[in-house]
Amino acid sequence: MQFSEILAALPTIDHVAALELFDGDTLVARLENRPGTVGSVRVYHALLKKFGEINAAAATEGLAMYAEHTADARAFPGKHPNIDRLLTLIDNASGDADSQNLTVTLITR
Repeated sequence: MQFSEILAALPTIDHVAALELFDGDTLVARLENRPGTVGSVRVYHALLKKFGEINAAAATEGLAMYAEHTADARAFPGKHPNIDRLLTLIDNASGDADSQNLTVTLITR
């Protein structure tokens, strides 16, 4: 499946203004529900609903949701920061017992 097909199957996010991702008390990213990031907001929102946080299992599923963009992110680090974040989470989980999961705050409209 292509990313566009996967997005079409995800729940709508009309009520979401943004998602804030935290590593402990540190804000690591704010994903605004606006053109250019709406796809990532939908992916991260779906992961939040299923997993309650962004952990290694959620990151693995998220990479599958990003479909063809995941290979592009691996080939060009830095091009897709929202995918890079998931790749880093998985890398940290496999090599570091102290790795942190990301908590998510939902900002509604």
